[in-house]
Amino acid sequence: MVALGSVTRRLGSVFPFLLVLVDLQYEGAECGVNADVEKHLELGKKLLAAGQLADALSQFHAAVDGDPDNYIAYYRRATVFLAMGKSKAALPDLSKVIELKMDFTAARLQRGHLLLKQGKLDEAEDDFKKVLKSNPTENEEKEAQSQLIKSDEMQRLRSQALDAFESSDYAAAITFLDKILEVCVWDAELRELRAECFIKEGEPRKAISDLKAASKLKNDNTEAFYKISTLYYQLGDHELSLSEVRECLKLDQDHKRCFAHYKQVKKLNKLIQTAEELIRDGRYTDATSKYETVMKTEPSVSEYIIRSKERICHCFSKDEKPVEAIRVCSEVLQMEPENVNALKDRAEAYLIEEMYDEAIQDYETAQEHNENDQQIREGLEKAQRLLKQSQKRDYYKILGVKRNAKKQEIIKAYRKLALQWHPDNFQNEEEKKKAEKKFIDIAAAKEVLSDPEMRKKFDDGEDPLDAESQQGGGGNPFHRSWNSWQGFNPFSSGGPFRFKFHFN
Repeated sequence: MVALGSVTRRLGSVFPFLLVLVDLQYEGAECGVNADVEKHLELGKKLLAAGQLADALSQFHAAVDGDPDNYIAYYRRATVFLAMGKSKAALPDLSKVIELKMDFTAARLQRGHLLLKQGKLDEAEDDFKKVLKSNPTENEEKEAQSQLIKSDEMQRLRSQALDAFESSDYAAAITFLDKILEVCVWDAELRELRAECFIKEGEPRKAISDLKAASKLKNDNTEAFYKISTLYYQLGDHELSLSEVRECLKLDQDHKRCFAHYKQVKKLNKLIQTAEELIRDGRYTDATSKYETVMKTEPSVSEYIIRSKERICHCFSKDEKPVEAIRVCSEVLQMEPENVNALKDRAEAYLIEEMYDEAIQDYETAQEHNENDQQIREGLEKAQRLLKQSQKRDYYKILGVKRNAKKQEIIKAYRKLALQWHPDNFQNEEEKKKAEKKFIDIAAAKEVLSDPEMRKKFDDGEDPLDAESQQGGGGNPFHRSWNSWQGFNPFSSGGPFRFKFHFN
């Protein structure tokens, strides 16, 4: 009995009248039960005391089957249902108890509690009033009176909430509904009403929370699933939208609105999934095309326009199309100035365009909103190194090529400039010295940019031919005299061709 009392007192913190189970003695003669039913009841009580709810429930099922007129069996089974959080299943059992034993005030009080939680205020009040007329104990009388007062208050608040809703004062309606739902926690209709108010007030995620609760509280609630799906869709969460509309169709496969919405969401979801797969495969042009189709498929929901442009911005940046990337990323940032992804991708594009100050500014803005992002931190450091590097010798500028130039472009530019600035082309001493310096820079640029490892170091802001950059001091190991370059054939690398020039 001590263990059973412990369990029921814990349950009693939520359902106070379960405490009656401690004192409820089994009376075989009164209930007219046989020995098997008695055995099931006693075993079930022990299992309940041990917290083995499923096993206890099985014993009480057997007791009810063995004696359908045993009110104690129904009451104890209702107790287990409540302990398992299955109030819907407990309610019919409590009603059966009251049918079999009209003066069982504990069962009537318990049913009143459940009806109040479900928002069935009139029915709850009826139970509480009947308790007061049935010679209750002092505690039962006190509880019934307290619940009647609470029920009256809920009636008043409900009326005020409905009036506010009808007057389009949704904020006031929410305030009233908040208070009601603290008591009537299982009232599906009131949750749906509050969801409507949240939608009107521009708080869709709160509406979704209420609608999800309503979908569980009310059987076959296709309307709730449909609304949840459309709200997720408007928020741009196509995957959750698809999941919820499928739940609607499971309940009613012929639901017209759910089916029409399902076709639209499924089509959009497929386009986005395909686009993301293309991005993972590095097929940025194809991915861009898919996201352009997404915008055409759903032009009326701004979230899909913004997200599609954000991904197109990413594709252009990764595909080293800086002009296009800067344009599209800027469009995204006009709509969402704090979009970290667009800031990072535009910064990358600025680096390709050698707009280092702009890249630094974008990285710094992104870092303000996501200071733990390693990619932002590394990008900012790189941009700062490149800015410092640009103030020294820039091999790309020396050859007159873009930072994303292919090796063939680099070799071609090098050959043209080497021919133009070969010192043998100049007779004047001053001009020849200038040409020698220029020629050495051109050769250095070609050496760095045609070697993948050296080029990567340079692209990361480190000059592989600068001793100070490499070791923190010293001279330039590449700064050779013109004599060391004599006999050097600048046209021998980058292809199978060799050229011989004669200068007059």
